[in-house]
Parts: sequence; C-alpha cells; structure tokens
Amino acid sequence: MPLGLVIAFALLFEFANGWTDAPNAIATVVSTRVLRPYVAVVMAAVLNLVGALVTGTFVAKTISEGIVSPEAVTLSTVGAAVLAAALWAMAAQVFGMPSSESHALVAALLGAGFAAGGIEALAWSGTSKVVYSLFLSPPIAFGAGFIVMVVIYRLFRRARPRTVRRTFGRGQVLSAAFMAFSHGSNDAQKTMGVITLALFLGGKQGDLAVPLWVIVLSALVMGLGTSIGGWRVIRTIGLKMTKLEAVNGFAAETSAAALITLASRFGIPLSTTHVIGSSIMGVGATRRLSAVRWGIAGDVVGTWILTWPGCMLLGYGLGSLFQGVF
Repeated sequence: MPLGLVIAFALLFEFANGWTDAPNAIATVVSTRVLRPYVAVVMAAVLNLVGALVTGTFVAKTISEGIVSPEAVTLSTVGAAVLAAALWAMAAQVFGMPSSESHALVAALLGAGFAAGGIEALAWSGTSKVVYSLFLSPPIAFGAGFIVMVVIYRLFRRARPRTVRRTFGRGQVLSAAFMAFSHGSNDAQKTMGVITLALFLGGKQGDLAVPLWVIVLSALVMGLGTSIGGWRVIRTIGLKMTKLEAVNGFAAETSAAALITLASRFGIPLSTTHVIGSSIMGVGATRRLSAVRWGIAGDVVGTWILTWPGCMLLGYGLGSLFQGVF
C-alpha cells in the first residue's frame, strides 16, 4: 500500500475522532447552557490543538511500538487498521452513540496485525495498558465524579442556589476548557503514533520518534473535525444520560479531565468517551441512582463492548483484503 494512502487513512481517522469523540469534551457545558454550542466547539477545537502540541508523545509511542510489532507488519496493516477505526467511528456517529476511538484503533490494529503475522505480530506492552484502562477507567471515573460531587455538596450546602449557579457557571467554562485540553493531550497522539509507524515501515525514517510535522498535522486535523461537531453524541452524553446543572458539569469535567491528563503522562491510551461518560453517571448517582437513565447508559456501554470484537474483525477483514490487493 502506498505510504501516502496510509497517511490519508490515518488523517481520516483523526478527523472522525475530532468529529465523533471530541464532542464528549463539551457535551456537559453545552447541555447546561453555560456556553453556546458553536462557542463551545471553537473552544474545544483550539484547546484540542494546544493539548496535542504541548503534552509530549508518550501515548503516540505506545501506539507506534506497543500494539503490533513494527518488524512483523506492513503499510497495508496500518492502513487497514486506521480505515477500520474511522469507519467504526463514523457509523457510531450516525446512530448518535459515543464510541471509543481509542479502543477502536487498538482493536483494529490487533485485528489487522493478526491478519499480517498471526499472534507473533501482536505486542503486549502497549495492549496491556489499554486492556487495564478498559476495565479500570470506568469505575475510577465513576467514583471520581461521585466523590467530587459529594465534596461540592458539602462545601456549598449552605450557599444559595443562585450563588451556586453563578459560581459554577463560570467554573464550568474552565472545567470544559480543561476537558478539551486533556482530550487533545491523549487522543491526538494516537494518530501521531500511527503515522510515525507508517513512516518507519515506509522507510522514511529509521526510528519511531514522532516528527514535529506529524504532531502539528494531527492536531490540526482533529481541531478541524471538532469544529464540525458531533451533535448527536453531545445530546446522548450531555442531555439523555442524566439531568445536568452547571455544578454537575463542573464536577464531571474536572474529574474526567484530571484522569485523562494523568493517563497521558504515563503513555496510557485512555478512552475519553469511557471516562466522561462514567464520570457523568457518578455525578448523577449522587442525587439518587434513578437520576441516571440506565437504559441510555446501557446502550452506551453496549457500544463500548461491541467496539472491540467489531473493530478487530473489521481490521482483520480489511488487513486480509489489502494484503491481496497491495
């Protein structure tokens, strides 16, 4: 497969990531009416770009080296994986379901890598980080959202409702900005890692260090996708799952963004969708368990679960097809 086509597929995935996954970062601030939708989208696009540019490349290295063995795969493998992940992301957007592009990409890489070289082509060092985060991040995010919300209730229990609304209306602008920044710090790096792996396999560089132009290009394309916005995803996360006020949005965004930023520092490809969705459930549960619309939450979790087998099979199928064509 031509290197240019692989990079084009990778950028399509990054655009789809910005279009379908980045709206998770602003869903709460839009649903609480603290910011107008298009203002929130512009803010998210800019801070996704900033987050991608200034937080290093630890996650990118995990993707480029730790999911599949660079010596056992080809450009067709990488092209199949990113195309499979992009198609999955866009299909989820059509149904308004917040899929995890992080897990879609990793699962597709595993499927395409298996098609290329069997079990020997798969690496455990990076995959283990993703698997651990898959099981640990939702309960941790749920608990973090729950605890932050309880602390706020205790601190402001004697405050007037009007004071609470005004305080956290302003505060949620900052928490939404932090959430968008953290999303860029983690998610944009995944495409950086894929493009770097493609450059290595195509003989354009001798190691897996991420070039500056790859960082800038990935960040810009994610920002472009975010600027278009995935409004169906915003409605599912911010409006349908539970009723949110500004104080709830602040608690959910702050706890989720802190967790994502910490994961980026350790090179863990975390799912923004899992983290913010679970954090919102935790915040909603502080009122009462019935405050969370568990039917909607179940649909969201079902999409998360289907992402792994769906993208592995799609990556395997496209990987096998591309090996025959290219």
